Amino acid sequence: MVGSNNFFIRYGYSTLEMIKKLTIASLTIAGLFFFMLAKFVGSHMNATHPSALPVVSKAALEIHQDIFTSDLHADSLLWDRDLLNKSNWGHVDLPRMLSANIGLQVFSVVTKTPRFLNFERNDGTTDNITLLAIAQRWPIRTWHSRTERAVYLAKRLHRVSARSNGQFFIISSKNTLDRYLKARERGESITAGLLALEGMHALDEDLANLSRLYSIGYRMMGMTHFFDNSFGGSAHGVDKGGLTRLGRRAVQQMEDHGIIIDLAHGSPQLITEVLELAKKPVVVSHTGVKGTCDRTRNLDDEQLRLIARGGGIIGIAFFEEAVCDTTVSSIAAAIRYTADLVGIDHVALGSDFDGAVTTPFDIGGLIHLTHALLESGFTRSEIAAIMGGNIVNLLRELLADT
Repeated sequence: MVGSNNFFIRYGYSTLEMIKKLTIASLTIAGLFFFMLAKFVGSHMNATHPSALPVVSKAALEIHQDIFTSDLHADSLLWDRDLLNKSNWGHVDLPRMLSANIGLQVFSVVTKTPRFLNFERNDGTTDNITLLAIAQRWPIRTWHSRTERAVYLAKRLHRVSARSNGQFFIISSKNTLDRYLKARERGESITAGLLALEGMHALDEDLANLSRLYSIGYRMMGMTHFFDNSFGGSAHGVDKGGLTRLGRRAVQQMEDHGIIIDLAHGSPQLITEVLELAKKPVVVSHTGVKGTCDRTRNLDDEQLRLIARGGGIIGIAFFEEAVCDTTVSSIAAAIRYTADLVGIDHVALGSDFDGAVTTPFDIGGLIHLTHALLESGFTRSEIAAIMGGNIVNLLRELLADT
């Protein structure tokens, strides 16, 4: 301490003054971290491509205004934005949903991602979301529990609904879906969300947490995300194996609860084994297809056929790794390929909005996809099915009554 005091005095500072200066500097750095870093990361990782979008035809405009549009995957709850306010960054918020007449957005919750994330090989030893949780001032209980993160982010969506003056519904059953759809038919300016989970590692290895997360509103759950977990293998993991014993029990319990199983990010072996075990249709919430974009995360023709044969739905994603481009036409091409292969009734939208990806447009620009589908030769009824009708039909089939 003596040496330190002599150093401070040499440069004209008392110990107390130096402590004050260090404290101010520390608080400044902490402020920059807590209030600016997360926004900077989120705004740069969730962008739209600057290329010009095609002019929407009058026919496409008329179709889009008349159909129910829905999307199977957005990670918007991960970021520190109030979804009730229109933001100048990111892809999804309530004002943009309402202005674009969006019927339903599935909000997926990410609870862990590995450092240096890539599409080829990741292990589960590191976690980016801990840093994000601290930077965005999530409750301390979320820093070390993936289940608590899932609970916290679900409550965030419930708060959006509670503060929306009745303009935002959370769909959790056939009953809430039917009440919501009837309100829309009456002409009410409303929209809706459904809670989904990206990876069963959010259960913290405890199947008892499945019931807990169901009770707070989760109605769709993915088996894996970017790494292998104790339930099964990821397409981007190290072993890329199939279902574990715990994973098999989870599949059965999800079906018993009325939770929709999501195979996005699943390894080929896991996809095969879930389809063999499942008694109900499944979804792949956000994916590409190898027929138009031969990438690791995308589905091959046999996988597409098996999913469709079981009554499932394939959500086509909007970003480059899924469709090999950043244009609307590349998304439409993947939809056309899938529909031609397995039928219109098994194709849907799975944007991956706010999923740390660049897309051609935000949620307000979905009308451009309606235009591209019309240009690709789809009929009005086919566009209505792809843009949202198929998702509604699946929810009516799989959700519990109340």
